Amino acid sequence: MADVNRGNRPLSPHLTIYRPQLTSMTSILTRITGNALLVAALLIVWWFLAAATSPGYFDFVNGFITSWFGDLIMFLSVWGLWYHTLAGCRHLVWDNGYALDIPTAEKLGWAVIAGSVVLTLLTVIIV
Repeated sequence: MADVNRGNRPLSPHLTIYRPQLTSMTSILTRITGNALLVAALLIVWWFLAAATSPGYFDFVNGFITSWFGDLIMFLSVWGLWYHTLAGCRHLVWDNGYALDIPTAEKLGWAVIAGSVVLTLLTVIIV
């Protein structure tokens, strides 16, 4: 028989009482950066195709890629690449059964975030 008191109790934690954990947020961010890297790769392919097409079309695409918006996209792509790489390394550690306790997992999460920012800045400054 159906539970008649079902409407009187919550079905799942509500957003006002649930505090997202760092590990869940970094996992979601890993998925987002993976998909965003596909968009950046398509932009780079567009640039190569324009270079192979004609000088006028290349000037148009190159103007977009080297504009402030294109520079922002490429800068965020470099950050996304470093973040996704470091998060993948973290998952390789977890796949081997290491660093699975909560304090260590949170430290690795902060290390991935900080490491990706530092490596992005070093990449942009050096290159």
